Amino acid sequence: MTFPARPRVMGVVNVTPDSFSDGGRFLDHASALAHVRQLIADGAEILDIGGESTRPGAAPVTETDELARVIPLIEAIRAHSDVAISIDTMKPAVARAAVAAGASIWNDVAALRFGPDAPEVAAELGCEVVLMHMLGEPGTMQDAPVYDDVVAQVQAFLLARADAAMAAGVARGKIWLDPGIGFGKTLQHNLALIAALPRLVALGYPVLLGASRKRFIAAIDPLGEAADARLGGSLAAHLAGAAAGVAAVRAHDVRETAQALAVWQAVRAAP
Repeated sequence: MTFPARPRVMGVVNVTPDSFSDGGRFLDHASALAHVRQLIADGAEILDIGGESTRPGAAPVTETDELARVIPLIEAIRAHSDVAISIDTMKPAVARAAVAAGASIWNDVAALRFGPDAPEVAAELGCEVVLMHMLGEPGTMQDAPVYDDVVAQVQAFLLARADAAMAAGVARGKIWLDPGIGFGKTLQHNLALIAALPRLVALGYPVLLGASRKRFIAAIDPLGEAADARLGGSLAAHLAGAAAGVAAVRAHDVRETAQALAVWQAVRAAP
């Protein structure tokens, strides 16, 4: 039986000691590789490998430390699987090394603004590039974020960054957009952006939605105070993204997300 298209599932692999949802669980190489194998078995179509936490208040990580965390894992994944690999980094040098090791997507929360040569590096690599909106930087982004019109401003920012990437030589077909749920946004900002996903999709770029286990879920439901108690809210956001036409959802709970999307897809196909 064939069903209509649904978003791809991007599984989160945090090789960090301090990520908000699973900090430290997969810092060890063997644990990270076992986690990767489970994500693939659970239905992950893309693996997003990150060696620097971008949670609110996170401290920067040196390039050397970040490379040491992510490159051996990418090489190990590529040695036994052809699953798509995304490198979650702001640093052009880390992106370059990751692509050389087997990554094909650069997922950049700084939208190619961290280094002056970032757009040119993206063009040189020829990989797909996710441009995300973030207000400020991880250490300060949740310090009373203010917008006149969050949807219009995020959309304008993303279009400007896409233009900057293309001016540097990145092919339009390689560019993804991400509204940056939880990155310098209040609860109402996040809800407005999720509600406006059809507007972002209509711009003609693939859209990545990263709402999994985000803190805004706990602001709606206090029972979700712990990050791993936010599955229901994460699935609700993913399904809203699916209905809006996003190209992929970034998920910690891959098996449950894949199942939810499969049921949503089957319901849409029902007579």
